[in-house]
Amino acid sequence: MSAITSRTGTVLITGTSTGIGWATALRLDRLGFDVVATVRRDEDGERLRAEASDRLRTIHLDVTDAAGIAAAAADVGDWVGERGLAGLVNNAGIGFAAPLEFAPLPAVERLFAVNVFGVLAVTQAFLPLLRRGRGRLVNVSSTASVFVAPFHGPYSATKLALNGLNHALRRELRPLGVDVILVICGSVNTPIWTKAADLGEALTGEIPAEATVVYGPRYERLRAFFGRMGEGGVAPAVAAAQIAGALTDRRPRNTVFVGPDARLFRVADRLLFGRLRDWVVWKTSGTG
Repeated sequence: MSAITSRTGTVLITGTSTGIGWATALRLDRLGFDVVATVRRDEDGERLRAEASDRLRTIHLDVTDAAGIAAAAADVGDWVGERGLAGLVNNAGIGFAAPLEFAPLPAVERLFAVNVFGVLAVTQAFLPLLRRGRGRLVNVSSTASVFVAPFHGPYSATKLALNGLNHALRRELRPLGVDVILVICGSVNTPIWTKAADLGEALTGEIPAEATVVYGPRYERLRAFFGRMGEGGVAPAVAAAQIAGALTDRRPRNTVFVGPDARLFRVADRLLFGRLRDWVVWKTSGTG
């Protein structure tokens, strides 16, 4: 890893109520950045501010609300003025698992609205401030875009789409002085695993009984597999350290992998192909 600079300034982070976003907001605050952290509930903002310095601000933001995004960009623009933004971290995201044959389309559309279109909408709104500050854009993705497991298709599809947006943005913006970094997280012990399970449970009523007959045992093994991954994942602070590095390294890498399983999946993705890759995925997740 390259040497750390003394970069400071204002950084906006989406999805800071828990997990990676929460840990990243506190780490950047400790490094001396002026952090603007987005939350969905007042109590989450109060808890975060209680742990941080007086510099940290929280704002309400739903990444699917165009008017709210525009208002947030205007407010942040007033705060930073000609300095612009030093960084934007697109971290907000949701997920669930379901057989694609029976996945409710409104739920899939909601995933794309948050994980893909929300990321692009926030990026579009804040890019003028990033260009002004010659800041950095960090997009938080997942090994679900590398290790595509059965029944994880909706979430994996959103992260594959996010990766594509990231690569295009990097090539469009680097000549303009804005570095774009993709952070691919493996298993991180955050509430997203519980939230995904809860969302999956909520969707069960919309999935016909036939799905249980066709996919039931394999689907349950997949859910157990991801439960074990979540419990054994690295702490959110590990991901936060990598995101901080992406914002402060003299020469940031294009892609950063977080956690030992993320690095393992990266190697496996390069070495495995065809039916062998499918067999390894089935065997690993217990869904074959």
